[in-house]
Amino acid sequence: MKLNRQPFLILVTCFILGILFQDRLTLSGIGVYSITGICILVFSALFLTSYFSYKARPYLLGVLFFGAGITAHFIHTFSGTGFQQASHSNVVFRITKKLNSTEKNKKYEIEAQSGAEVFHAVLYIPKDHEELDFNHYYQALGYISRPESPKSDFQFDYARYLNRKNISYQCYIRNHISSSVRKDISLTESIQQKRLEVLQKIDHTGLSKTTREFLKGIILADRTETDAVTAQDFNRSGLMHFLAISGTHIVVIFGVVYIILTRYVPVYFRKYAIVLSLVFIWMFAAFIGFGNSVVRSCIMLSVYYIYVLLQRKPDLLHSLALSAFVILVADTQQLFDVGFQLTFAAVLGIFWLNRPILRHFPKQDHFIKKIIFNTVSISIAAQLATLPLVLYYFHQFSLISVIANFAIVPFSEVIIIFSFVMTGIIALGFDFTLLNSIYDTVIRWLLQAIHWFAGFDEVFLESIPLNLVEVLLLSALVYQMRFAILKPDYRNAVRMVSVILVFLMTRTIFNIIAHQRDEVMVHRLYKNTVFSVKTGGKACFWIKGGCDKERIMKNIIHPYKASRRLNEVVVKTFPSHAYQVAYEGKIYPLN
Repeated sequence: MKLNRQPFLILVTCFILGILFQDRLTLSGIGVYSITGICILVFSALFLTSYFSYKARPYLLGVLFFGAGITAHFIHTFSGTGFQQASHSNVVFRITKKLNSTEKNKKYEIEAQSGAEVFHAVLYIPKDHEELDFNHYYQALGYISRPESPKSDFQFDYARYLNRKNISYQCYIRNHISSSVRKDISLTESIQQKRLEVLQKIDHTGLSKTTREFLKGIILADRTETDAVTAQDFNRSGLMHFLAISGTHIVVIFGVVYIILTRYVPVYFRKYAIVLSLVFIWMFAAFIGFGNSVVRSCIMLSVYYIYVLLQRKPDLLHSLALSAFVILVADTQQLFDVGFQLTFAAVLGIFWLNRPILRHFPKQDHFIKKIIFNTVSISIAAQLATLPLVLYYFHQFSLISVIANFAIVPFSEVIIIFSFVMTGIIALGFDFTLLNSIYDTVIRWLLQAIHWFAGFDEVFLESIPLNLVEVLLLSALVYQMRFAILKPDYRNAVRMVSVILVFLMTRTIFNIIAHQRDEVMVHRLYKNTVFSVKTGGKACFWIKGGCDKERIMKNIIHPYKASRRLNEVVVKTFPSHAYQVAYEGKIYPLN
């Protein structure tokens, strides 16, 4: 691939670098206004004069897009000011989105008003409370608080995550919630309400609970009530992409609609079939709430087929760059969404590795072979490309995931189509007992197979340490794989081995540096307090008796182990009445 043939990809990369620059340094208004002024001057000079030479123009365009990235991110950065609220305040609100439930609470994103202040918050209500909807305003006495960033560098910064979504508060309601019918419901909210009603219809079918939750997740992008065991099975087997709405789902739905349309229209009307298929997937995206991954997939598919309709050779990288640019101009905070990064990494991986991998498969001389081999090769390419990011963000990987994807992914298109048909039938109010029974049986077998793959604890690796330098080196290794797969000769083998050796040496250096640091810490998680002592590559954790050990392992011990690159972890128990620890002459309070 010659980069001089991908000018827009380079410019979008400059735009992304500008976003990262502004996010890291957080320039003030004066600095950003100065950069914006420079960009305007560069733009004027480039397009209104012929002063600059042909060779200088690409560099100036790069500077222009870099500055545009800084300005755009400054505009999209939320800096909400706090307001003085009582510990318990009367809150009037409407829901804007349903979130995944916890063990004790249902969660929603809301737009609320307390006194004269209007704000966005995450709402927590008891799990046994009836479902809230978009047709009502609600009022209740709630406890409003601002989420705080963790004091430890290895813990997930939930406050920063919410801030990127323009949310500054959390609201807890335990009392009675009164409601009144809304008269100002928008078109978007009407569509969301229809989706909610379809979800409720699915809940009232004769399908088993796990099948109902699977159906809601794979088609309607609702995993809010998926039980922890099912979610863990998909996660540990490396098949979470199968459950979550992704590009695969959109492509399959587009393909089904396109095939149906082309069977009933003349050949010279085929372009209208493409247009109608694109309209349909956008209507589908609107119905399921314009989720980030769905919108990304729809934009990429639309850009690709616009090239086809304009009778220009489709360019996947150009389509990818244009899609990223459209998304980031609308909201630069999307760049820091893990789903955004994984989506584009997967598409790049498919572009870069799919054809070389497919060449090593048996000859695809049959339609079924083409579908199976292409599905498997695409899955492998996407997994390899996203592996560095998966390890960096989640610090876990299952070796069984490769085999699980070989076994499950080839059937994904059939499952998606079957699930889509089932959702349509249920939405129309029909209830076919036989069809429900067949679907329930198929999904039960599928979930049992995934549960079986997830049960291989011996090959499930967690708390894997990885930093950004190592991510870049692993990405370089994935880049080099294309040449080694296409032409497995001595030269490419040496290059592959060289990158691997550099990665291992770099990793060893980071491990040595991390093991030279000893520290004593007191970790706090809700009402749980954990005391830890790290010496070299080993750490010992003490927790109080009666604490939620599973939650502590997930939110403190595993992240700490990955962050500090520990080789060994020991967990011990304090008496439940312990209130302080004396260690090496210092007192550490536990309350």
